[in-house]
Amino acid sequence: MTHPNPSRRLFIGLRKEDLEGKPYASFYNPRVAALPEHAKEALLHGPVAGPLLPRLSDAPQLLFSTETELENGFGIQNDGSLHVAIRTDMPNVNPEMIDFWFGWHSAEPQRYKLWHPRAHLHAQWESAESAHLANQKGRARYVGRTSFVDEYLGSTLTQAAINFLPPTELAFDESTLADPQQATVIAARISLTNSPLEAGYLVHHVRRVAGGAQMRSRFWLGGPYAALRAGRFQVPVPSQVARLIRTPTLDEGRDLLVHCSQEMSHLATFLPKLYAELHDLP
Repeated sequence: MTHPNPSRRLFIGLRKEDLEGKPYASFYNPRVAALPEHAKEALLHGPVAGPLLPRLSDAPQLLFSTETELENGFGIQNDGSLHVAIRTDMPNVNPEMIDFWFGWHSAEPQRYKLWHPRAHLHAQWESAESAHLANQKGRARYVGRTSFVDEYLGSTLTQAAINFLPPTELAFDESTLADPQQATVIAARISLTNSPLEAGYLVHHVRRVAGGAQMRSRFWLGGPYAALRAGRFQVPVPSQVARLIRTPTLDEGRDLLVHCSQEMSHLATFLPKLYAELHDLP
């Protein structure tokens, strides 16, 4: 997908002038929250055996269970795809706040940098946001739209287009998400910017728990989850072609696990207060 702003400036961090006049300026904290112990344990454990890794079709069932066989970890499945799983405990957060965040953060690059100030460079919607859309609440503001993001995963600059899907497209039951205070699902197709390759899928399932919320993040990349875009159509990528174009690696799995855990843990440190003060801000 072609980036709508090829001349965008990419740099880590925010300068004083970048936040001047922004009502969210006080929420910028360049010190990222520490990596949770369960994420460190998953990294020390190393890659998980392929047969133990769930498939995308398992997502609706495994994410709504009390416990899953793989809460935190990464590995290469037998079909060559990469799977990453990480849990984030989010005190004082509720699922409605997460829906607000996903609709709110791509409106300005500065907002995106609040999320992970040591890795996020730029984010924007594929097209200008109408006043009507900017005033939408919850999933209505982001589902069906594409956010273009520039970020570092580890030391690698990654440029992707995140197309947010209705959860029903990945077989989630909409009735289980009827109350945004209790649960939500963020589902998306991941494409590589300025490339015909659609790389895979992400799912963040957020549910209300005592004292806040729990997010379960899952990624399925490469293998049968990759496709070539041909106009409006998606063409499955034969395994031998996929290896030549883009093969996910275990190192990328480690980097993605760390990045997701860091950004979601950091988000939880300021989202409740930001939501309370700014949830009516377009």
